[in-house]
Amino acid sequence: MADGDGPPGTHDRGRTLRSAHPTEVAVGIEHYVSDVDGIGGRLRRAPEDFRVRERERIDPEPTDADPGAYPHLVLRATLRSWDTNDFASALSDRLGISRHRVGWAGTKDKRAVTTQLFSVEGVDPEAIPGAQEAATAMDEAEIEVVGRLGRSIHLGDLAGNAFEVTVADAERPQNVAPITTALAAFAPGTPTGDSTPGSDHAPSGDTDSGAEPDSATDAGARRVAVPNYFGQQRFGSRRPITHAVGLAIVRGEWREAVETYVADDYDTEPASTREARRAAAESMAEDDWSGALAAMPDRLGFERTLLHALDRQDAVAPDFQAALGDLPENLQRMFVHAAQSVAFNRIVSERLAAGLPLAEPVAGDVVCFADADAPGDLVLPDTDRLQRVTADRVDTIARHCERGRAFVTAPLVGTETELGTGEPGEIERAVLDDLDLAPSDFDLPEPFGSTGTRRAILVQTELAVDAGSDGDEPAFSFALPKGSYATVLLREYLKVDPLALG
Repeated sequence: MADGDGPPGTHDRGRTLRSAHPTEVAVGIEHYVSDVDGIGGRLRRAPEDFRVRERERIDPEPTDADPGAYPHLVLRATLRSWDTNDFASALSDRLGISRHRVGWAGTKDKRAVTTQLFSVEGVDPEAIPGAQEAATAMDEAEIEVVGRLGRSIHLGDLAGNAFEVTVADAERPQNVAPITTALAAFAPGTPTGDSTPGSDHAPSGDTDSGAEPDSATDAGARRVAVPNYFGQQRFGSRRPITHAVGLAIVRGEWREAVETYVADDYDTEPASTREARRAAAESMAEDDWSGALAAMPDRLGFERTLLHALDRQDAVAPDFQAALGDLPENLQRMFVHAAQSVAFNRIVSERLAAGLPLAEPVAGDVVCFADADAPGDLVLPDTDRLQRVTADRVDTIARHCERGRAFVTAPLVGTETELGTGEPGEIERAVLDDLDLAPSDFDLPEPFGSTGTRRAILVQTELAVDAGSDGDEPAFSFALPKGSYATVLLREYLKVDPLALG
């Protein structure tokens, strides 16, 4: 196939990509892969418009199993407008136990209706709110006891998430179908995305005639794919500075990390918050930590934590690294993860701009293989199983990618990251050089250090769409592997300011 021929999932050096929103470009998301105008609209008008249900891979024992051998009670909670951390804290308070005795596999969005598993250690089923009554005893939460485990639920128990999303105020719902066609062409396999990942068989639908369906709903669910970008939420939807803090940390610029987190203001913040940050910045420039603290309102609790830490230090040279250590450990890790994520996004964007495929390998790539233990209808990469792609293996690995058995990856850089070779490796190194990053930079004390890993650069799913005929609002149903973002798929449809994606 000549360069410039075929769908955008193949080599396409002459193709012009549609530019992303400037807010997305700032976090490395530089392109759309569908060139059709977006449908407009917004997500999360109400929590019920964004439903998420975990796809777990645990098999709990019955509830009446021996609590000595299986001390962790497993709960399925359906939550409306609950932050996962806040619900875990509220549940532990209600049960009178330590917050550390509550476990879960994935953190969910607050502005949604979410269904996920929690584990609680050393609690009787009768003590669970709502377990013995029709109506739950916790506001906006329905809780069901589903069994017992011998350990706490953790991140490895999550395979992915299923989504049901309705778009409000869509301006061009008729564009759902051509966007779906474009994203189907971006999926591995045939140009129309007709083969099912992990099998050699075509999906259900009109496959006998060979005719291309003329809408997204004619053939039911269709396999589509998009770049596996980290979504805007990774960096802060209203104030995308998490990656900037992380980059400063891994470069050893501890003062800049603190000043960025406390004082960088954004137009999307309330005017009073922006004024407070500017006043704090003036005091911080003079090492006046008490003045900066006085300028910072109580609602900005983490910023105040940093300033409190600096204010109480009795030292000529402030220890900014120690101040950052006063923040919650998960937030400290989030900074470094966001730095890795912006580099990953940039690498994917540069690969697209260079015309290299995402759905199939070229010499120099590193691929991972499918997780054999994933639920049957969920395409889940296993980044613990990596293989370099040599020139003599490109065609063989490409067939595995076409069938959903292998996936091209890019680095989440860390101390043990092995970069690609050839053109993929050149792109990876160029992005890291531009960001002034090296794998050795992540050799930091916990929780800032990271050994790194790799991540699939394409995410695919079977997408069912009600395109909003007869005045109905467009509705999307799909499932994604853990770590992938629903908004990264939906941004291709809406093509709006990321704030509208919520």
